[in-house]
Amino acid sequence: MRRAGLSEGGPPGNYVASGYSVYEEENEHLQEGLKAKVHALKHLSIDIGNEVKYQNKMLGEMDSDFDSTGGLLGATIGRLKLISRGSQTKVYCYMLLFALFVFIVLYWVIKLR
Repeated sequence: MRRAGLSEGGPPGNYVASGYSVYEEENEHLQEGLKAKVHALKHLSIDIGNEVKYQNKMLGEMDSDFDSTGGLLGATIGRLKLISRGSQTKVYCYMLLFALFVFIVLYWVIKLR
């Protein structure tokens, strides 16, 4: 009857005080540690959920920003095509030369750094 925590030589029904209390204290200590870990995991999962909601909101905003930027670029390219087809090829050449000049200046500035 040793497993049940009963003393072998004593009166029936008495627990061995030292063995029972040691195991009980160890269980309580482990239970407190487990409770703290569960509490930490709960807060971590709540924080992860909040972060996911925030990231989804930011992605939605970025999607609408990219859509508006795509529309703006599409309209600009349409205007450039219109300019290149028309009699304003001189203006188009000036724009290309200006862009080339800007890229050369940027290359020069970056190279000197």
